[in-house]
Amino acid sequence: MPYLIIRTNQPVPEQAGKQLLTKATGLVAEQLGKSEQYVMVSLEPVAAMLFAGSNAPLAYIELKSIALPEQKVPALSETLCSLLEQEIHVPKERIYIEFTNAARHMWGWNGTTFL
Repeated sequence: MPYLIIRTNQPVPEQAGKQLLTKATGLVAEQLGKSEQYVMVSLEPVAAMLFAGSNAPLAYIELKSIALPEQKVPALSETLCSLLEQEIHVPKERIYIEFTNAARHMWGWNGTTFL
């Protein structure tokens, strides 16, 4: 159910991208108490992006999930920012994150929704 999208203006070598996706999957599953089986993560490197008028390393992250607990958002923000800083060298202060709590009936899977 959780879907994490990572967009960055930085090139990410293939192996580093795979490592980032694997780590992100595990962190999201752990922090949200979900099975990795249902976590989807995507990486969109080398996007044309500016932040504060600069093309210095930056990232925009979206995390969408059913029943996303608001009290976990600060820890998720710290975890995800630290991960990107460590793995692809984007400073925390150049990362925005959008958290979305998806309604069960508005999330489809396997030909149905999570009623």
